[in-house]
Amino acid sequence: MSLLSGKKALITGASRGIGRSIAIEFAKNGADVAFTDLQYDDKAISLENELRALGVKAKAYVSDASKFDQAEILINAVIEDFGSIDALVNNAGITRDNLLLRMTENDWDMVININLKSVFNYTKAIQKVMLKQRSGSIINISSVVGIEGNAGQSNYSASKAGIIGFSKSVAQELGSRSIRCNAIAPGFIETEMTSVLPPEIKEGWVKDIPLKRVGLPEDVAKLAVFLASDLSTYITGQVISVCGGLHT
Repeated sequence: MSLLSGKKALITGASRGIGRSIAIEFAKNGADVAFTDLQYDDKAISLENELRALGVKAKAYVSDASKFDQAEILINAVIEDFGSIDALVNNAGITRDNLLLRMTENDWDMVININLKSVFNYTKAIQKVMLKQRSGSIINISSVVGIEGNAGQSNYSASKAGIIGFSKSVAQELGSRSIRCNAIAPGFIETEMTSVLPPEIKEGWVKDIPLKRVGLPEDVAKLAVFLASDLSTYITGQVISVCGGLHT
């Protein structure tokens, strides 16, 4: 069953981790996929080829999601190449973890700009397209730490909490035009970003997870497919955790 057959999707920061899995799951479900990253490197080329092998149109674009002007340029390029955009996944994100006592202004600004400002940039740029279509699904990748907070991640937690407030507001603004906006809040997901954590930290988290395992990027991607599909046309303004019960 191809839940996204005929749909066009744009995913930011998709060359690795959760973004990559979302791109692959979208393609498996029939969507044509445009995706962005900071550079057109081996990972971007590999994903581009993997998506095309699934029988869909796919193209990688070089763009800095934190730059306001680049977002509109990118949206216009995707429209020219794909004709429309039915789903936007704001996934680009980084961490610069440290206790607030040691956190630098640069650590704060980088995380807020890439994680939160990017969501504003792309959502603002795409709303003209979706308003004209009178349809669309915007999916913003937040985090359970945006709900609960986490010591040593005040910048990351703030950025992800901001995404939640932003998503709820956009859902209220655009709902009358059949444009939906939801946030996904992953818990402990095994990615390159979490692979650097010490084993004892990972073991401690698993003990607190009712399902007793870490999540996989595919666990998040499958929810994104649902939110981009016509199965979720009456769901907007929601924050859905994918955390194995950690946030319960």
